[in-house]
Amino acid sequence: MKKLYPLVFSFLSLSAFAQTPARHATVSKKADALEQKVIAWRRDFHEHPELGNHEVRTADIVAKHLQSLGIEVKTGVAHTGVVGVLRGGKPGPVVALRADMDGLPVTERVNIPFASKVKTMYNGNEVGVMAACGHDSHVAILMGVAEILASMKNDLHGTVKFIFQPAEEGPPAGEEGGAELMVKEGVLENPKVDVIFGLHINSQTEVGKIGYRPGGTMAAVNDMQIVVKGRSSHGAYPWSSIDPIVVSAQIINNLQTIVSRNLDVTQNGGVVTIGAINGGNRSNIIPEKVEMLGTLRALSAADEKMLIERVKTIATKTAEANGATAEVKIPYSNHYPVTYNDPKLTAQMLPTLQSVAGADNVLLRQAVTGAEDFSFYQQKVPGLFFFLGGMPKGGDPMKAPPHHTPDFYIDESGFTLGVKALCDLTLDYMGGKGK
Repeated sequence: MKKLYPLVFSFLSLSAFAQTPARHATVSKKADALEQKVIAWRRDFHEHPELGNHEVRTADIVAKHLQSLGIEVKTGVAHTGVVGVLRGGKPGPVVALRADMDGLPVTERVNIPFASKVKTMYNGNEVGVMAACGHDSHVAILMGVAEILASMKNDLHGTVKFIFQPAEEGPPAGEEGGAELMVKEGVLENPKVDVIFGLHINSQTEVGKIGYRPGGTMAAVNDMQIVVKGRSSHGAYPWSSIDPIVVSAQIINNLQTIVSRNLDVTQNGGVVTIGAINGGNRSNIIPEKVEMLGTLRALSAADEKMLIERVKTIATKTAEANGATAEVKIPYSNHYPVTYNDPKLTAQMLPTLQSVAGADNVLLRQAVTGAEDFSFYQQKVPGLFFFLGGMPKGGDPMKAPPHHTPDFYIDESGFTLGVKALCDLTLDYMGGKGK
């Protein structure tokens, strides 16, 4: 049966828009009142981080909070994910809001009372665990959003689906996880999601500011493995070998021509990086093979396809020219599509972001070559993913510790803006601005 709510919107839109200023004022007041609660949640999650597909404690706290608000809750989605459904009192679209929950195998160095002391095993080694990308902030912010929207349930023109997602940083080796698995398990169905919003705190963007970009905003990522096979020999007699180390060096150099000579850099950027080389175990033995691991980053599906094809051609043909062979696997173990902000949706919701943060504080940002698995949701439904300032006011972005590092630091005074932004995006889309 086709949905009827678009027809309803034509009659409701005027009244919905008329209520917007008062409704936003209500959200602002509620968000300000919740600030310390959100900060407390974040500090608790920060002190007790969990790696991907193991966010058991975090998920339990989230589920209990949603249940206490009268929200329908499903747990165990994509291993440890939590999904809450808040059905408004009036007909309308289904708006999804997403927060990621996992930490990283990083040992924290930040001198704060709630610094993580957690250790666990990762890839056979004992490691520290840290919320080194701000996912603890995302969870706390969305818990605050849920509390506010649940208190306005009877006035909501539609349904809100709260997605608390595990393993954004990637699942453990040999496991599925993250947004890709959540989509596979039907998180965008029953009820069917019409649009999705998400945010990411940023340690190098000043508190009070929001960054956005229509179209490709974060890169597609493919990891790759290249195995070069030659013929082994004593190091004193290289003419008896087909040296895979020399061949690998040529491949690495030739790969650098892809971005400089094949990518239209006036349109999009891209990255071809070899991050690991393994071959040989002694100075006077030419090995039989060399393994290289690397990453490809692209900001459009067409560029992604081109990068993959060129890497395969260059690696195999360079090896062939030297009498060796090269086996190329792309992706080798993981792939995220381009994080693509639907241009129409972005334009329609930009006034909401400008209203909540102030027009001067909403900045069109450059695309980044980092990746986000929020992109898997955007492949299925229109989505808007934006960046929330987390750097102390007056800070230097070049000196602020970046994400995924032991010194990563977030100013908590920016959380309330995140709560207000997600609430207002939801309410304005339901009010008709997104249609």
